[in-house]
Amino acid sequence: MLEDSFGRQFHYLRLSVTEACNFRCQYCLPDGYQGPSSEHFLSLGEINTLLSAFSGLGTSKVRLTGGEPTLRRDFLDILSATANTPGIKRVAMTTHGGRMAEHAAAWKQAGLHQVNVSIDSLDPRQFAAITGQDKLKQVLAGLDAAVEAGLDVKVNSVLLNDFSDARLNRFLDWLKTMPVTLRFIELMETGDTTHFFKAQHQGGTPLKQTLIDAGWQPMVRRKDAGPAQEFFHPDYAGKIGLIMPYSKDFCKSCNRLRVAANGKLHLCLFSEHGIDMRHLLADQDVVGLQQFLVECLGEKHATHFLHEGNTGATKHLAMLGG
Repeated sequence: MLEDSFGRQFHYLRLSVTEACNFRCQYCLPDGYQGPSSEHFLSLGEINTLLSAFSGLGTSKVRLTGGEPTLRRDFLDILSATANTPGIKRVAMTTHGGRMAEHAAAWKQAGLHQVNVSIDSLDPRQFAAITGQDKLKQVLAGLDAAVEAGLDVKVNSVLLNDFSDARLNRFLDWLKTMPVTLRFIELMETGDTTHFFKAQHQGGTPLKQTLIDAGWQPMVRRKDAGPAQEFFHPDYAGKIGLIMPYSKDFCKSCNRLRVAANGKLHLCLFSEHGIDMRHLLADQDVVGLQQFLVECLGEKHATHFLHEGNTGATKHLAMLGG
């Protein structure tokens, strides 16, 4: 089992397969994607080596992220390889949802268990303003297809300063009958978004108190769960989660490691600039990679440095999938 010097065990790998994305979200890629081309990203063979090494060290959950992972032409092959790796019990992905209506059933058949979709507003005009794409209708159709396919569906919505009671109430009305988990995420500062962060950051604590006052009750976390505090209400088909990276002890329950699309290991989303291990992937050296990972865990810090304004290598969230 991968374990750091603070006794935290790592069951969960977030694997980015591309940095590219065709949305232009205000808090991520407002000017569109301008990064490396696809030949710079991990090949299917390198991904197989990576998965074998991590699963052999106790990783049981893998999330495929981007950028937008479905922009990879071989995404279905990557998904199938992940699901068929011995020891991997749960496969998730994060997507903007624009292609989900067409492909949700195929993803489920390939072994996907959970899909996380970004929806920052249920108002079509506001959604288009935030994402740069007038595709709310297609994304919502994709959610219906994912639920119909039997996938566990989570919806991510970033808290911004213009988040109003009307926007919250619209989401709550939607959750009355929609069996998904809606997670509100505090905006995180990245290297390219400092000014946007200062203008738009809103803490999640007041929203948490609002939910508790309205009768929402906390749920027990799974051992491979992400950092969300999740709540349920007997009158709602859906659930609500809160991800608050600026809250006290946020990193205490950390159980995830990240690998970027360029093959670098990130012990934290924000604390360092990535540790190169591509030479081990190219050599298909599973044992050597495992030894490398164990050694690297000794360097993991107790917490991130977001409170100090240190964003590490993360210029924008598309680099590592959040």
